[in-house]
Amino acid sequence: MKALVMNCSPVRDGATAEIARIAAKQLAGDFDVKSVCIDDYSFAFCKGCRNCHNTAKCVMTDDIPRIIAEFERADVIVAVSPSYWADIPGQFKAFIDRCTPWCNTHEPHASISRGKKGFVIAQRTGPSMKECERVIGSVEHFYGHLEIECCGHLGLCSVERKDDVLPHIDEIAEFCRGISASL
Repeated sequence: MKALVMNCSPVRDGATAEIARIAAKQLAGDFDVKSVCIDDYSFAFCKGCRNCHNTAKCVMTDDIPRIIAEFERADVIVAVSPSYWADIPGQFKAFIDRCTPWCNTHEPHASISRGKKGFVIAQRTGPSMKECERVIGSVEHFYGHLEIECCGHLGLCSVERKDDVLPHIDEIAEFCRGISASL
């Protein structure tokens, strides 16, 4: 089985990237794992033209199809996202907006293969789980419109820097064991 671990932060070497790295390493025993960062790709903001509502295709040409190909390749998708002002980072939100051609909110729509399982790891710098829950809700809402089954989530608080991830390694490992066991 194949797993995609997506760092939804534009920071390639921060705390979120460290969480994604740990998750990928934990999953590597049971999955063929590919790790990507949202910042690995170049794409524009959605223009709101709604052409995709009629054609199931975006009028823009950029890296969005490359990211969708990674989703298509994977059986399991793990989105690892920080909280930026109480929600997902703008870069990840821009990606989600551009996925409208694949969303089940209109006909016709493109689609990715059925049967995919989605997981979320949310991380924030403060001590309250409320922001993590909002991030998790945003990602799970996105998964739902792509018809990816939401199968689990983990929220990590008080994580600002890579060193702050260390106390959470066992939690991340346990979460990943749950991913493997659920399939």
